[in-house]
Amino acid sequence: MIEALEGLAQELAENSAAVPRKIWTDEEFMALPDDGNRYEVVNGELVAVGSAGAKHGYYVSLIHIILGAYVRRQKLGFTFDADTSFKMKSGNRRSPDCSFFSKERLRSLGGIPKGYIEGAPDLAIEVLSEANTVGEIHDKIVEYFENGSRLVWVIHPEEKYVLVYRQPEPAALKRPGDILEGEEVIPGFALDLSEFFAEPEF
Repeated sequence: MIEALEGLAQELAENSAAVPRKIWTDEEFMALPDDGNRYEVVNGELVAVGSAGAKHGYYVSLIHIILGAYVRRQKLGFTFDADTSFKMKSGNRRSPDCSFFSKERLRSLGGIPKGYIEGAPDLAIEVLSEANTVGEIHDKIVEYFENGSRLVWVIHPEEKYVLVYRQPEPAALKRPGDILEGEEVIPGFALDLSEFFAEPEF
């Protein structure tokens, strides 16, 4: 019985390997229709990221405004929004909700390209929504670090915490009352999470 199962597993693996993954060119990816969806490429498949709710959008905008202002003022590099796709070594195209790319790395690539940036950002930020799964986020984090990321933040708006990653496993859990720091990736950056997660005033 065990031998039969092992044989079946091997057959499935061989058949899977025999089906070539589609390799997306920059031109093909940029030519996708403007249908209201954002797309990523995962294992050769086109995955519609779709849109999220207003609270998700609020926190994505908030972290982008705060981080972007600091990075620009300190001339440390550049921030990018969720429409920016990064080319992974696997051929995948990943689009963090917000990201930071150091000026040194971009300089080595010849500046900000018209197309897509090779490699993952120095800091990748994902803001969780109801559509996200644990497995999906984990796979992204692993791939970010395999492609050059040095820091990842996963923001949970509903539970009001930030998971800090310096490798594919979480290194710290930050809540209101804590300070979220840019560490050596964005020196001097400090965000008071009590203010960040405070309910908006109307």
